[in-house]
Amino acid sequence: MADISLTLPDGNKRSYPTGTTGLEVAADISKSLAKSAISCSIDGAHRDLSTVLSADCDFAIHTMKDDAQALELIRHDCAHIMARAVQELWPDTKVTIGPVIANGFYYDFDRAEAFSVEDLAVIEKKMREIINLRDPVRTELWSRERAIKYFQNTEEPFKIELVGMIPKGEDLRMYWHGKWQDLCRGPHLVHTGQVPADAFKLMSVAGAYWRGDSNNPMLQRIYGVAFKNKNDLKAHLHMLEEAEKRDHRKLGREMDLFHIQEEAPGMVFWHPNGWTLYRVLQDYMRRRQIADGYQEINTPQVVDRKLWEASGHWEKYRENMFITEIDEEHANEKRVNALKPMNCPCHVQVYNQGLKSYRDLPLRLAEFGSCHRYESSGSMHGLMRVRGFTQDDAHIFCTRAQIGAETKKFIELLTRVYQDLGFDKFEIKFSTRPDVRAGSDAVWDQAEEALENAIKALDLPYETDPGEGAFYGPKLDFKLTDAIGREWQLGTFQADFVLPERLDAEYIGEDGAKHTPVMLHRATLGSFERFLGVLIENYAGRFPLWLAPRQIVVASIVSDADDYVLEVVAALKAAGLRAEADIRNEKINYKVREHSVAKVPVILAIGMKEVEARSVSMRRLGDKGSKVLALGEVVEQLQAEATPPDLR
Repeated sequence: MADISLTLPDGNKRSYPTGTTGLEVAADISKSLAKSAISCSIDGAHRDLSTVLSADCDFAIHTMKDDAQALELIRHDCAHIMARAVQELWPDTKVTIGPVIANGFYYDFDRAEAFSVEDLAVIEKKMREIINLRDPVRTELWSRERAIKYFQNTEEPFKIELVGMIPKGEDLRMYWHGKWQDLCRGPHLVHTGQVPADAFKLMSVAGAYWRGDSNNPMLQRIYGVAFKNKNDLKAHLHMLEEAEKRDHRKLGREMDLFHIQEEAPGMVFWHPNGWTLYRVLQDYMRRRQIADGYQEINTPQVVDRKLWEASGHWEKYRENMFITEIDEEHANEKRVNALKPMNCPCHVQVYNQGLKSYRDLPLRLAEFGSCHRYESSGSMHGLMRVRGFTQDDAHIFCTRAQIGAETKKFIELLTRVYQDLGFDKFEIKFSTRPDVRAGSDAVWDQAEEALENAIKALDLPYETDPGEGAFYGPKLDFKLTDAIGREWQLGTFQADFVLPERLDAEYIGEDGAKHTPVMLHRATLGSFERFLGVLIENYAGRFPLWLAPRQIVVASIVSDADDYVLEVVAALKAAGLRAEADIRNEKINYKVREHSVAKVPVILAIGMKEVEARSVSMRRLGDKGSKVLALGEVVEQLQAEATPPDLR
């Protein structure tokens, strides 16, 4: 039997007989490696250790130290172990699918009786029993006919349907976790005992249609999370607790910021407090952009389909657009318009007014553009996913030679903005040319080099995502990290060679000939609605004074102090602060508690002592005590603190 050559991660090569398994290779390298091995990679593809090697390849052994592979296997095996536990507890239950998802796994079941929250603890206990058995995990390739016959005998109709969905010619693989069997692509661990018994938790039960189709049976989906150790699980559960406390929908109610109702799904009703927050953020962004050389414009929300056809959006994006038909006076047919889902085609129309020279470039056009996109009802989530939103959108028209400088300039702007808004950490994902794309390789070379060099010039870390650029150009996505470690992708920067050409954008170059400009799409915050949702949760509603919609409440302790309370409020307002009086006939502790729930950053309490001394008792949100200060000192201190970062 001929030998095959394996190239290991360190570059060394080893020869083995054809038919050697991954586990046998691990054992040959060292006994300790065989004991700790959990899987292998063959030419980059993640595989079981039982996989038979039949050709030369790049080969790597994985252990629990390899996070990506370890977590995939732990979570995948947890799904199978959970399904086994459920069928051991309730044998009449039918199983369907159980994939790995972010932070965990789920499995869909067909059971006459609904699972209860109490059932989850019972299932967890059974899962730990299975893990402690250290049952071997093994796999076999089966024929389609054998699999169908098996699932007919075990009365698993969903598995029979899954077999029919597997393309002909593709391997049909069976896995056993002990005596329990499932149809699966794998890979899996060597035995059930490799799953950490103290690092998983079943979280919830939800309904889910079979294959996501409402015409199919409704199943029960059990969700779980799983990690490499109990500390990681504990940290994740703590993060979930924090996330629940910080839920922007809950805080939106407590702080009286906004609401959404059935009559306008996915559209936000901003209340005075929420709209104040919105305006403060928008005013800040406007100042930042103007200072950075942008000119602000405003374009129509309703635009004829002809423009969307010319831009290509009608063909590629129509199903997400809100369409309107109007009987124009004296028209032979109805005029079809659409609410704009994005601003870029309209910005080209502004650019196209009047002849442009290379001396006019770069031209930076910015708009707080109101857009509408159809999102399915199931995907909408508070401010995070809406149908009506406003983008801090801008488009830079420039020459190819200017791409690098404009990229660097934008990243510097984004860095300042994120830091001002409380996000010191963000990551950059650099997406390069896809297989199907517009433009020549030379143009792509120039654009990719310009974007990558700009990141390097700023000495920022970044991750390359090959082939994930837009068809019209490479792009940068910016992911920021919030106070509890969650990542959010918000900012974006994209080079576009296609749209300016489609919409006849031109400029006169130094050579006197007409050229097509490059169009750089960019957004710093992205959707204002989504960013505000992230901002609310990042601060848990406890905004810095300059951002807080309600900055200061001046509360009376006794009614005799009411006149001085109003005088203090007037002084604060004269200094440009958002201040309000609370002279209700309520106890001061009640007032403090109420305004603390509403996340008011500063409460100034005033009794007769403060009236006589012309002072205030200042209490900050979250502090247990208060501090007595002279009125003038308080006004000066709070005025400085409430000044936006770009104006300091």
